[in-house]
Parts: sequence; structure tokens; C-alpha cells
Amino acid sequence: MAIHEITIRAYQDRDLPTLRELTVEAFENVSIDRNIERQFGVIQGHDWRWRKARHVDHDVARDPRGTFVAEASGEVVGYISTWIDQPAGIGNIPNLAVRADMRGAGIGRQLIEHALDHFRRHGIRHARIETLEQNPVGQRLYPACGFREVARQIHYCIDLDEADRPGPGERGPGERGPGERET
Repeated sequence: MAIHEITIRAYQDRDLPTLRELTVEAFENVSIDRNIERQFGVIQGHDWRWRKARHVDHDVARDPRGTFVAEASGEVVGYISTWIDQPAGIGNIPNLAVRADMRGAGIGRQLIEHALDHFRRHGIRHARIETLEQNPVGQRLYPACGFREVARQIHYCIDLDEADRPGPGERGPGERGPGERET
């Protein structure tokens, strides 16, 4: 589908189920929640899809006027969520998703440009977005839109029911205290 056939509009409450579906589909291989499930299995009776879909719920609850929807021929084909930290002067983009059959048509870039214009209209001069190392699309798209890498982060998770983990002040297997040498 050609780029000029895409329209971007404000989020409406009726969009939420579709945005949740888009999010789950788009983050299949690039989600921290999915990575956690691969290591630990389903948690609390909910799979990673349920957890990731809830991110959209939180985004629109935080700032429904900061979520924008891309449509093609009246169908929702993508969205971007934003929120503004006015005192810090930073606009944040927590989620961006485009329907699989529409990827590569420039929709993600259009949504990012729309979000950046939204920030500018609110007097914001800096914006941030995050991606995982396992997301090559984000690693290409975000710099192409002008974003600069500023840091890398590592995410950890622990099963609190693990019996062999060290308690507070205890050392785990192979750990040595200050000045201790291997014997």
C-alpha cells in the first residue's frame, strides 16, 4: 500500500482491542515479556501476550491524547503511544506497532514523525524511544529518524521461589568476599 494512503488520527476508545492485537503480533520476537516467559514459563497464569497487551492499556490510561492510530482504507494498521514529561522536557515513545502485512511501507516512520510533531507542539525539544538488541528493525528505523543511541541496558528476572539463591548478605556459589582468594 502506498504511503499517501495512510492517515494518522487520534486514538479512540474503540481502538483498544485492535491496538492490543497489533502489539502482541508486532512484539512476538522483540519483547522483554516474551524473553522472560522463554526462561521461566507462564507466570501467574498469564502468558507474555497478556502482559504485553497490558502495556497499551497503561499507555492510553496515562495519556489517551498522546496515542495516534494509522489507518489505511478505514482499517487500523499501526499506532504509536507517547507521553510527555513536561518538567524534564522529554517526550517518550513507549510503544510503536505496525501490522505485519503493512511493514516496510513507511508507516512506522510516519507515526514517529507524527509523535515528534506532537512533542514539538507541546514545547518539547527532546524525545526518547527504546528498543531491544534483538530488534533490528528498531535499530535501523530510530537512527534513520534522527534518534541517537545514548545507552544500552540489560534486563534481569529472578524466580523468587528459587531455593538455591543467596539471601541478603550471603554469597552465591563461586562468589568471594573482599580480600578472599580461591583455595
